Amino acid sequence: MKKVVQVLCVVLIGVAVMIGFRWYRYVASSDTPYDEVGITLNGYMPGPLRSWGCHKLRERFPGALPPYGCAAPDGRSWA
Repeated sequence: MKKVVQVLCVVLIGVAVMIGFRWYRYVASSDTPYDEVGITLNGYMPGPLRSWGCHKLRERFPGALPPYGCAAPDGRSWA
């Protein structure tokens, strides 16, 4: 039983690292702010990380419309 729990923990940590890396790659070095996977992952991040991600995207793409999750209520300006 102990071995099963250990393997499960390693798998969960591995998945979390892979998802976190994919999200960070979207925020820090994506060619476009409209990457569907990146937008979805950003939407699942906790509030402070999502806010940081949106701020980073805004710095990188100042003239672009904000992606879903980073828009103000009007949908055309950054939150």
